[in-house]
Amino acid sequence: MIAPIAGKFRKQIIKDISIALALGGAGGAAWWNLYHIPQAQRRDAYYAKLEASKQ
Repeated sequence: MIAPIAGKFRKQIIKDISIALALGGAGGAAWWNLYHIPQAQRRDAYYAKLEASKQ
């Protein structure tokens, strides 16, 4: 007798969504910490230097 395929689609969807959220969160955190924060610090330093040179 062949076992019924019960809940296989739902388990696959839950796994796919979990992996997508984990990878998306990790990618977003990496972008934020490795690109955005240093870029904002460079920009702020530039404007602080520009403001200091005006005075």
